[in-house]
Amino acid sequence: MKLISTRPRAFAARLLLGAGLLFASACSLDLPNPNASDEDRTLNTREGLYALSIGLRQVYSTSALEPIILTTGTTARELKGVTTFTNITEIEQGGTLLPPNNGNVTALYARCYRVILVADQILNAAPATLSAEAPARSAVLAHAYLFKAAALAGIAQGFEQGPITTSLTAPPFVTRQALLTEAVRLLDLATQELAANPIPTDFSTQVLGSTFNLPNTVQAYRARFNLRAGNYAAARTAANLVNLTARSTFTYSAQSPNPIFQNVVTTTAVVGTGNFRSRENLGLPAALVIPGDKRLDFYLAGPTTVNSTNGSTDNVRLLAGFFTSQTAEIPTYLPDEMRLIRAETYLRQATPDLAAALVDINAVRTQTSGDPFLVHPGLPAYSGPETVDALLLEVYKQRCAELYLSGQRLEDSRRFGRPAPPASLVERTRNFYPYPQQERVNNTNTPADPAI
Repeated sequence: MKLISTRPRAFAARLLLGAGLLFASACSLDLPNPNASDEDRTLNTREGLYALSIGLRQVYSTSALEPIILTTGTTARELKGVTTFTNITEIEQGGTLLPPNNGNVTALYARCYRVILVADQILNAAPATLSAEAPARSAVLAHAYLFKAAALAGIAQGFEQGPITTSLTAPPFVTRQALLTEAVRLLDLATQELAANPIPTDFSTQVLGSTFNLPNTVQAYRARFNLRAGNYAAARTAANLVNLTARSTFTYSAQSPNPIFQNVVTTTAVVGTGNFRSRENLGLPAALVIPGDKRLDFYLAGPTTVNSTNGSTDNVRLLAGFFTSQTAEIPTYLPDEMRLIRAETYLRQATPDLAAALVDINAVRTQTSGDPFLVHPGLPAYSGPETVDALLLEVYKQRCAELYLSGQRLEDSRRFGRPAPPASLVERTRNFYPYPQQERVNNTNTPADPAI
């Protein structure tokens, strides 16, 4: 992605790198800034804020998204860790064998707060810097609200608690429900900004590019995080605002490669580490696999092989889907996620609407064409029991197949009350992660680790 100028680019790179190093050890921001002049140019100019906005989306899509998908996906059994590096072995085995100094868990925590730090830089500076440029101000703010919300939800996915702010030496922790509430609030603010002013042409061309749809992604994430927070009516309202024929993607290059391709053995030669393999049947128990579901062949490739590393023998396959090259685009959301959110909210509301839920379930199941990402189940209409519990199970099955490796199955597994540790490690090996050891060393507010 091309940045607007070299000086803001240099500062943005230093800021993002500094944030990553900072949050690998603690949430403290009490550090001197040796580059005040570059910071002034970046945070106090339109072009500088545009450049930092590009960097914000890049650090989320290449850095934070990796553990959101890979770490939680391994815990939720979508993937198997197949190398014997200590971090990979620990996250694969899970349970009480996962220590607080695991590098993959630390990355999930640190990289999400790295995103939050940069988003806060933008949110604090944009109102004054762009005070006379309302459209640019609204676009920059909405974009930053979106990624701060996504990062907070990433923390809520993996941890029982987490700080909302990065502005204190030892920030307090709040519950994951409070993290989700804040994520929803930020997305509501983004919605207000986008309604107040049109996105400027230069922001569209220089920051968003041709593949990233900011308004649709804001509404899709509003739907996603309201669902997680239990705000069913709000989730359905947001889902209804998403254009289901439009595409929105994170883009990658040889310099900023698709992070899942870099880490999972795919249909092409391994360029990165190949630490993970896809589990057969998307990692689902036999009872959750729908015969004839074409999404299995969309996401998986090659023959089934047996892998016996890291304490278990498992059937694995190669990864396909959105992860087959360094430059493969990853969708910011899939349109059918919105249909499945609507179906779930109809079933979870005070007076369930089974008929409305079935309409959306069957719209997903029977799709054979028309999806902008070519994810087509090609299944017959649902013919099972028409009860709330049976239809919720069907929604879960559809989410597992449709949203494979989108960083959502761990959250879904908990929300749908699937078999859980310590009684069962079949569908997930942890409920929540221990807090990173370095955070505990540097922040006395760090809570006790969950038992599992």
